[in-house]
Amino acid sequence: MAAAYQDNAHVSYSVDAGKHWQSASGVEPADYRVSGDVSIAYDAHGHAVLCYMAFDKLGTFNYWAHNATRNGLFVRRSLDGGKTWEAQHNAIIRQETAPGIPWEDKPYIVADSSSGAYAGNLYVGWTRWTLADSEILLSRSSDDGKTWSAPLEIDTHRGLPRDDNGALEGFTGAVGRDSTLYVAWADANSIVFTSSQDGGRSFAPPRSIVAVAPIMFHVQAVARANGFPVIAIDPRTDKLYVTWSDYRNGDVDVFCLTSQDRGHTWSPSVRVNSDAVHDGADQFFHWLAVDPANGAAYVIYYDRRSDPTNRKARVVLARSTDGGRSFTNYAWTDTVFDPAEVFLGDYTGIAAQGGRVYGVWTEKPELPRSRDTIVRVGVADFGTK
Repeated sequence: MAAAYQDNAHVSYSVDAGKHWQSASGVEPADYRVSGDVSIAYDAHGHAVLCYMAFDKLGTFNYWAHNATRNGLFVRRSLDGGKTWEAQHNAIIRQETAPGIPWEDKPYIVADSSSGAYAGNLYVGWTRWTLADSEILLSRSSDDGKTWSAPLEIDTHRGLPRDDNGALEGFTGAVGRDSTLYVAWADANSIVFTSSQDGGRSFAPPRSIVAVAPIMFHVQAVARANGFPVIAIDPRTDKLYVTWSDYRNGDVDVFCLTSQDRGHTWSPSVRVNSDAVHDGADQFFHWLAVDPANGAAYVIYYDRRSDPTNRKARVVLARSTDGGRSFTNYAWTDTVFDPAEVFLGDYTGIAAQGGRVYGVWTEKPELPRSRDTIVRVGVADFGTK
């Protein structure tokens, strides 16, 4: 198994079910100064495909297309599960330094491992920032990531050009049994959903599936935070799950809704974290996975319910075995940490298979390394329950 993380693009791999990890070499791009926003998927051949953005210099803060320099989105493959990586990375899209170029941001990769008509396809969705607006784009590959289609704009309107509420951001996707691609992202005050039944060539009209409080928010002692949606699917039944976080209750909570009819209708929102409503504790930076073996849904997030000052956090794992109607919360870390003076990033990660759950997150270590950020992996085993 492999886990991707960033301070530039990096990957670590494990050959003993997550007990020990080693860093892979040759992952980050040599021809760009900075890389990040990593995501990883396993394709139909069992190859690990890493996706990331790369650039030379940031544009104006939060207005990323203002004074943008050379940037692009890339994939790099590993044919041995993440141990070694191909020397050449393949471009999804490149922008060369020139006045007014767009900024390609927050890519997320999805693999079609179904037995449907488009099995083997890879998809990457992302946000494009311009001087005037933001848009959601998607590109597809049918040759194991070697080449990519021209970007397709899949939203019907554009958002604000600033990395804040009102922008179009936070693309994620999942693939059903028949190769249908389901995707979601955040709009100004809603989660937007659409789907493609022709391998990403066209999409149904996007629509809001739930109204949310603003998706970008302040969390004490955290450099920045968001509640971008995550979509996942139960591959046995095609039941869809979407999670996000917002502060409709006065503090940040994690929520989930589900669909049993391919996204046509959606359940009421369910609160994932089990602390008291309005208790002043924030839960943030969630991620979602569904176990393909038994359909259990898992959500990882940072949780501050044990700190009356709403500052120190631990990692919590929430589990649903009733199709997302309720969640049981488990403390995944015994100790809490203060995230001040470190950058937690924008993501956590989670995967599940056969009752074993793997989580990846960042945290601040104890002194004397208090200004470092470390990447930690957690393993939970629920057996066949």
